[in-house]
Amino acid sequence: MDDGGVLMKQDKFLTGILIGIGVLIALALILFFTRQDKRDYIAETSPDGVVHNYVLAVLNKDYQKAYGYLADLEHKPTYEEFRQSFFNGMVNPGDVGVDIGSVEINQDEAVVTLAVYYSNTDPFSSRYASEDRALLVEQNGDWKLNTMPYNFWDYSWYQEPFKP
Repeated sequence: MDDGGVLMKQDKFLTGILIGIGVLIALALILFFTRQDKRDYIAETSPDGVVHNYVLAVLNKDYQKAYGYLADLEHKPTYEEFRQSFFNGMVNPGDVGVDIGSVEINQDEAVVTLAVYYSNTDPFSSRYASEDRALLVEQNGDWKLNTMPYNFWDYSWYQEPFKP
């Protein structure tokens, strides 16, 4: 009895499966590398546009651009204080994601609702989200941030310095 025909069919079938797996892996790698960091800045004419651009600037470590979105209010940090907050770990976006929700504008103030997503270190758990807000003020026709959620903001900013 000749089993050569059956073995040839099994070899072709196995080869087909392996080629299919290879194609899927190649597609996944292509998508991964072509879609990475393709986030773009958007118009800064609305509060949600400012929040989007600030978060993107922070994630891109473009601290000069991010600093430009801060409101000019009393006790605003200097650029160096702002930058040092990131280097010292006081502000750490890490593995945090943000979805921008609704915007509520009341004259020269705005509240942008955010869903902040945190990754778990446990490989069996999924990420979780919390709702938070960004507060903005309108200054000279531009929207500027005066509060963002933790991971994107040092709560010592805009606070009166401690005087013993």
